Order: sequence, then C-alpha cells, then structure tokens
Amino acid sequence: MYNYMQNKQPQEIKIADNIPGAEYANLMHISHNKEEFQLIFSNILGGSGRVVGKIITNPAHYKRMIMAMNDNLKKYEDRFGEIKEADLPEREIGFK
Repeated sequence: MYNYMQNKQPQEIKIADNIPGAEYANLMHISHNKEEFQLIFSNILGGSGRVVGKIITNPAHYKRMIMAMNDNLKKYEDRFGEIKEADLPEREIGFK
C-alpha cells in the first residue's frame, strides 16, 4: 500500500459527527486552478441526481491520492482480475 506518511504515525484520527456513513458515487467532476483541485462526487440515477461529497485539496496531496488509488487499483486487479470499463453514453449533466 502506498502510504505517504510512512515514517509519521498519526496520534489520532477523528470522524466528524456530521459524517454518519458512506455515500455511493457514480460520477465525479474534477476541476482545478493553480492552488487546488476540486472533486465533486455525485450519485446519478435516471434523469436526476445529487451531489454526495466535495473535496478540495492542494496539488501535492492530489498527486499522492492518485498514487494511492493507482496502487490499490493494481492490487485489486491482481487479486480479482482486470476491471472492464462500461460503455457509457456521452451526456451533459447540469447542476442546480
């Protein structure tokens, strides 16, 4: 597992009270400027959907996140086989 804190152990990690559980996301929008990356996660079903999470982070941490996700994807595929991407139709999604 890629761990950018290899030599640093966190003393304590707290989960905020307003995060009761996990949210399912099947769409992610990514944008950026010089200082940060913004990730907006949404759950789209049929003709509607809702934003289920937003993450804003700096470029260096964004790169570490991608490295960690690539590492986990490789381990997943090594164990369970290659993930085949679904053919999804191109469509525009508007936000209110």
